Amino acid sequence: MTSLATLPGFLAYFVTGVVLLAVAMFAYVQVTPHSELAMIRAGNQAAAITLGGALIGFCLPIASAFSHSINLVDAAVWSLVALAVQIGVFFAVARLLGSEWRAAMERGETAGAILKASVAIGVGMLNAACLST
Repeated sequence: MTSLATLPGFLAYFVTGVVLLAVAMFAYVQVTPHSELAMIRAGNQAAAITLGGALIGFCLPIASAFSHSINLVDAAVWSLVALAVQIGVFFAVARLLGSEWRAAMERGETAGAILKASVAIGVGMLNAACLST
């Protein structure tokens, strides 16, 4: 059965990707000034939108790094570069929204969350495209 000949490579890349995504999300929730997961568990849609956008924003460059890197180490390094960019973008958008954004998110207001998620996804797409050059 030759179809499964590349299964070990797939598993290595997939597991590495999941680990990189978990590391990225862990780092993201550590640097943000609120507990997104607790807010999501309490039904806060703004927190879910923001965290979901961050997740997609991290996935895009990780996927691109895997597609364009020569090995897993190279992909991991570029994934960590993408993580640094995404965290920088979080702080830039937070500054753009002003000091009230945190309280608005805690109240579940979605306008700022939609902007943060959109910027995270957009920058993730740019990150992914830049990894292919």
